[in-house]
Amino acid sequence: MSRTPAPSSRVVVIGAGIVGCSLADELTARGWTDVTVLEQGPLPAPGGSTSHAPGLVFQTGPSKTLTEFAAYTVQKFGSLDVDGQSCFHPVGGLEIATTEARWADLHRKAGLAASWGIRGELIGPQQCKRLWPMLDETTLYGGFHTPDDGLARAVLACRAQIARAEQRGARFLDRHTVTGIERADGRVTGVTTDRGTFPADHVVSAAGFWGPVIGAMAGVDVPLLPLAHQYATTAPLPELAGVNDARREASKPILRFQDRDLYFREHTDRIGIGSYAHRPMPVDPFTVVAFDDAPVMPSSLPFTAEDFAPSWQDSVGLLPALGASRVAEGFNGVFSFTPDGMPVLGESRELRGFWLAEAVWVTHSAGVAKAVAEWMTDGRPAIDIHECDLYRFEDAQRSPAYIADRGAQNFIEVYDVIHPLQPMEQPRPLRTSPFYPRQQELGAYFLEGGGWERPHWYEANAPLAEGLQLPERDAWSARYWSPIAAAEARATREKVALYDMTPLRRLEVTGPGALAFLQRMTSNNLAKKPGAVTYTLLLDETGGIRSDLTVARLAPDRFQVGANSGADLDWLLRHAPDEGVQVRDSTSGTCCVGVWGPLARALVQPLTRDDFSHQAFGYFRAKQTYLGHVPVTAMRLSYVGELGWELYTTADMGLRLWDTLWEAGQEHGVIAAGRSAFNSLRLEKGYRAWGHDMTTEHDPYEAGVGFAVRPAKGDFVGRAALEGRSEETASRRLTCLTLDDPAAVVLGKEPVLVDGTPAGYVTSAAYGYTLGRGIAYAWLPAAAAVPGTAVHIEYFGEKIPATVAQEPLFDPQMERIRR
Repeated sequence: MSRTPAPSSRVVVIGAGIVGCSLADELTARGWTDVTVLEQGPLPAPGGSTSHAPGLVFQTGPSKTLTEFAAYTVQKFGSLDVDGQSCFHPVGGLEIATTEARWADLHRKAGLAASWGIRGELIGPQQCKRLWPMLDETTLYGGFHTPDDGLARAVLACRAQIARAEQRGARFLDRHTVTGIERADGRVTGVTTDRGTFPADHVVSAAGFWGPVIGAMAGVDVPLLPLAHQYATTAPLPELAGVNDARREASKPILRFQDRDLYFREHTDRIGIGSYAHRPMPVDPFTVVAFDDAPVMPSSLPFTAEDFAPSWQDSVGLLPALGASRVAEGFNGVFSFTPDGMPVLGESRELRGFWLAEAVWVTHSAGVAKAVAEWMTDGRPAIDIHECDLYRFEDAQRSPAYIADRGAQNFIEVYDVIHPLQPMEQPRPLRTSPFYPRQQELGAYFLEGGGWERPHWYEANAPLAEGLQLPERDAWSARYWSPIAAAEARATREKVALYDMTPLRRLEVTGPGALAFLQRMTSNNLAKKPGAVTYTLLLDETGGIRSDLTVARLAPDRFQVGANSGADLDWLLRHAPDEGVQVRDSTSGTCCVGVWGPLARALVQPLTRDDFSHQAFGYFRAKQTYLGHVPVTAMRLSYVGELGWELYTTADMGLRLWDTLWEAGQEHGVIAAGRSAFNSLRLEKGYRAWGHDMTTEHDPYEAGVGFAVRPAKGDFVGRAALEGRSEETASRRLTCLTLDDPAAVVLGKEPVLVDGTPAGYVTSAAYGYTLGRGIAYAWLPAAAAVPGTAVHIEYFGEKIPATVAQEPLFDPQMERIRR
């Protein structure tokens, strides 16, 4: 959203932990100097999670966004010091493997590091022991060493940033307990404390695990669960005597023993041990005692030795010297988990000016603060943060029970080897389409996304897979995959298949101002007659792709919008005029089945009196009709590259629609097909998936969707920023790659090497069953994105040859769709 408040905007930040202090520093550096930071405890260590944090910073992970947050934290804290002592100690990081599965995962992590630009190296057991002499190297397969990781001195970093922010005009007030959030006309107006009220144009909750308490005062849900995490310190160790001193309290890399849910760091002559191996210990943030009433500090709960006992034995097994030592002290430290393990960032739509910067660990603190400060002052963060957006969660994912279940499970899985397709197991099933009973009867294998049960393949189609010649998969790529997907893709190309598209978000935009509103908000021209369907983009003011949409004009003042996430609804609601336009989410009350394949018309036409011929019902057209007894909105669209329709009806008629299509399709060999086949088919056709292939960090010309931009239609959000840009001027491009070896497979996020050097990364990947080889889309420099260019994709340490291909790979003339 465009926002250009004056530098005099009054900001109140609630919480002077590492996030609040970092945010005050970032805001004042950008000229917003009227910043007040309120803290209930004493400064500079007020007793929240920051005050007890061991300060581990490992930058590399599956999330590019979190890695960028962590990289900025390392950069910033490394540039700060207090009394000559740096706020970041780059001792490096060492993750070790004691199982084959972990050793394979470290190869994958090395690939992620290369994709995101983090230095790292896989090393053998002896090299691990040189870095950590106390290790029993005979138990190791090897390790992953990241020399630029290290220890953030969080309280010291708070002091440094407080001093800088105060020099620019900010004030930090400790011993101020927030008791209320003032508001008027849907906007925040101030913060009330036990020591007075502070007027504000913007209020940021950076309260850590107290976030739900502050959110409740503002009437804003904060979907996080505080949990206690065990941390113990050994008695002094002879092996560390004289190695470190008080200012240089550690010299060895942070050590992660993830096979036993443990990590280790030095504290001068002692070793600190953190454990995630114990039972989840949820904490009610509304009952946490005040600083003066806490035995140590509010975030430090009594140590439960019995929970730690197995972890101590595992520690002795890895570091035998500990056998002569003991746990000298320990505590159960409280910090925050969300349902998906990501931070919660952004401005409330219900209470404008109220911002969240919650569920943020020290690792990502400065990066998060920078992004939120950019968001507040410039209207958008410089990097894509859709994974952290406040509105990413569905209503069904915001219940206290869901947050508790998922938060606890995320704690359990912190150090687990997590497959990119791996669903959480509880609570399931949560959201199901009306077709769910029939899918169960067909033996659907469900994975979960957004709370929805999504069929990935159907065991009923197993006979169709018999005799198919498919390359053998490695254990990793074979997880959450079945050769049945190949049979379903083949049936879609040769006959006809039903795809459940219900989980895709549907919005209704209505009213006399609907067309003008959507024209202003999207990039393509929607001023077409009713019955037209248009692929278009939601852009931000810099031309970045916020989302891609399919917009059907069903009547002069009624549009159906196919969107991607709750953030799309939020964006449209924020920009909608007060009168003349209504925007609502219709997803839960409707359903959709995709009928695709060369026999799709033969299946559908006998069910309706309307003409479904190509001449009467062209591609990217919509029609409201009846199929049998079922009222439907039919849209001539295909995301698998075959003839067909998306058929929408109300949820109460969904099962009848499925049964009608299923019965009529028997003579044509109809099958139900799942998301695994769908993903393969859409990549063969070159269709992008927002959030994977393109985000706000990319413009339409770079992403290959410049055809959806129509500057001549008039002004729209992002238009000015795109002036002068084109596919020819793009310095990087989303590029189609085919794997040279027909048996090779990659899954996504792997580094792409050009002339042996990492130059980009894979976004989406699948095996192309029609083509008989693997497909990957990747971001590459424009100079390398030339068809015929040879590259390599690094997959678990193996460099797989690939070639830049001309897209689309399948049916480039669109003959199969337009018939």
